[in-house]
Amino acid sequence: MLTKFSEIKYTRPDMKAAEQSVYDFIAGLEKAKSYEEARKLLIEYDKATDGVSAMYTVASIRNTADTRDEFYDGEMNFFYEEFPKFQLVAKKANEALLASPFKADFGREFGADMLKNFEAEIRLADESIVNDRVEESKLTQEYAKLTAGCTVEFNGEDCNFYGLLKYMQSTDRAVRKAAFEAWADLYKSVSDKLDAIYIRLCNIRRGMAQKLGFKSYIEMAYLANGHYYYGADEVAAFRRQVVEELVPVAARLYEQQRRRLNTDKLYYYDEQLVFPEGNAAPVGDMRYMVDSARKMYRELSKETGEFFDFMCEHELFDLETRAGKHMGGYCTFISGYNAPFIFSNFNGTSADVDVLTHEAGHAFQAYSTAKNVTLSSQIWSTSEISEIHSMSMEHFAYPWMDLFFGENADKYRYAHLSDALKTVPYLCLVDHFQQEVFSHDYDAKGLRECWRRLEKIYMPWRDYDGNEFLEEGGFWMQKQHIFMYPFYYVDYALAQMGAFEYFTRAKADKAGAWKDYYALCRAGGSKSYFELLKLGGLSNPFEKGSVRNAISGVIEELEKNKL
Repeated sequence: MLTKFSEIKYTRPDMKAAEQSVYDFIAGLEKAKSYEEARKLLIEYDKATDGVSAMYTVASIRNTADTRDEFYDGEMNFFYEEFPKFQLVAKKANEALLASPFKADFGREFGADMLKNFEAEIRLADESIVNDRVEESKLTQEYAKLTAGCTVEFNGEDCNFYGLLKYMQSTDRAVRKAAFEAWADLYKSVSDKLDAIYIRLCNIRRGMAQKLGFKSYIEMAYLANGHYYYGADEVAAFRRQVVEELVPVAARLYEQQRRRLNTDKLYYYDEQLVFPEGNAAPVGDMRYMVDSARKMYRELSKETGEFFDFMCEHELFDLETRAGKHMGGYCTFISGYNAPFIFSNFNGTSADVDVLTHEAGHAFQAYSTAKNVTLSSQIWSTSEISEIHSMSMEHFAYPWMDLFFGENADKYRYAHLSDALKTVPYLCLVDHFQQEVFSHDYDAKGLRECWRRLEKIYMPWRDYDGNEFLEEGGFWMQKQHIFMYPFYYVDYALAQMGAFEYFTRAKADKAGAWKDYYALCRAGGSKSYFELLKLGGLSNPFEKGSVRNAISGVIEELEKNKL
């Protein structure tokens, strides 16, 4: 029974017992006389792994909450050591199910993607890469600790990267520029270490792909991310649509912003200031915003109200920025407790509200799916679907922004919607950069040159005001997905197309758009990518003209409500 997250007792899982559950499943499956027997065994096996998954998630949350905590740092090292070994054992269970006479029955009930997931796990679990997996995990942990520990004194305050971003929205241009330079200098101060970590990660990942017989790490990453129905060529075609259709729109929006700010040039440190009198900022503290979110979700729908009450009752948040806390934000799910958890770093800007809509979109989906699917392994879909849940929730929340921003709610809605458009080229840039990285063997200088070359294609407006480190291409290393979640980032861009569709549809038929969105949330990972798009009433983003169609309603809205 779940009480509060802080009261969950962490116990290191017994990996020997977990391994035994694999062998018990295999032995039972061999004796099963009917699909009903085999199905029961699969459900029992799925639940047996919940305990291990739950303790891993609890340890991970507490580790990211304070990367300096030696106990949870040690527990994460335990998991990094043990999980690759356990995957070799779990591989046998997958092989047994796929060889079972009931394989087709499993596919009919739980979907073809469940079988594809098992096939992918078999392909990706191999004794030859166990040590590589361990080293990869430890390097990503080293990256997280290094960036979490970076601070600098600014304006009398000890600031990490997130703290400085707040000052880059100041109405005082001198303050924005000073914060930008401090931010860039902070990255520059650890750039040699970040270069070394990433180059080592790339070498490990290439080596694993070679050992497993993939043509490249790109092919391996697509399989690992569950992208079974399209490949790098289709994604490249999507990126080209973005360059042709969306980059000119983003450039036009930035030019409008430059005129509003009345500056001769728009530098990087100006990009975050949308209005000369200041961006919309939350009108209350963290407690006020959580209370406002509770009111919003109760009014949005019966289901979202129940969900957010659950999150509040069990204190399933960690929102405030602290020294030693992992950067960024995320939503995770504690199996066995059927409990999502939202993690963030509030910094007093509108981004704090974005967390209460974006990450809450993920959490609402997981909460809804857990009530609708049999297997915990199907709580999440692949990321290009999962990000539709989160990004769409940001737009569905627009009518309640007066709660968070008062008289500046319209400014927030305009800035948020325009930023959603302007960010898509950057999402594609990160993906293209990774494609180039794993198609070449770059040193540190090569990585920066590659980034800067692509930056001029996807973000031709970007000007670093002569900052040498960033002009040479150092900006790439501020994106944690490049280090920790290879080839994930373009999924945000693909998902944003679906979110834009829901936004446009909701203006004409809010109930119908929400009905389709909720159906998509409830389905989780029980269907394939294209099946889920169809279920949610969404278009295929890879089709020719899809980007133009998806953004047309957004452009119309921005022009109509130009501030």
